[in-house]
Amino acid sequence: MKLTLIAIALLASVRSSAQNHELAFTLGGTANDLKSALKVGTTSGKALQVNYGYRLWGSDLVAISGEIHMLANPQRQVTGSPLLTRDFASLYLTPGIRVKLNPKGRIQPWATLGAGYALYEQSTTTLSGALNSAPRHLSRGAFQYGGGLDIPIFKWVSLRGEIRDFYTGLPALNVNTIRGGTHNVIVSGGFVLKFGK
Repeated sequence: MKLTLIAIALLASVRSSAQNHELAFTLGGTANDLKSALKVGTTSGKALQVNYGYRLWGSDLVAISGEIHMLANPQRQVTGSPLLTRDFASLYLTPGIRVKLNPKGRIQPWATLGAGYALYEQSTTTLSGALNSAPRHLSRGAFQYGGGLDIPIFKWVSLRGEIRDFYTGLPALNVNTIRGGTHNVIVSGGFVLKFGK
């Protein structure tokens, strides 16, 4: 009972604040340029994303928000040489800035730019089944940019479609000759919850 009352009080306090908070949940697919640039293939993967945005400034024409974007990409299979890492998963955390046009309209286009952290988790075996000498976990920098559309359907809820590109260092593929970075393009859709007046 006490937990229920606390949850209601917290929700009421968020709703009573200015409508500066957005929490978005999107689901999509990912692909990158490994195959074309490095002759290494990867399967496409699901992209589970959560985005928190806080409006810093706004008018009837433009709104500027700070955002924290998190993307979890489950296991993706690798194809190519038997020496390659069998699969990998990734997690990106990228704070940034979002600029939205027509923030009070029926269609609200926006663009985003940010940078942060990428974590890759490599498989313990290679494609041949041998023990993988690559590290289990690898941290990289990440740069993201993209855009999308928000379409309000209720006062507190909008639909969202977006495309983002996360440019990061490569996962540990267990081949020393493969270097550089990779584009991870995410196309996704979902919904946004808005809080406040």
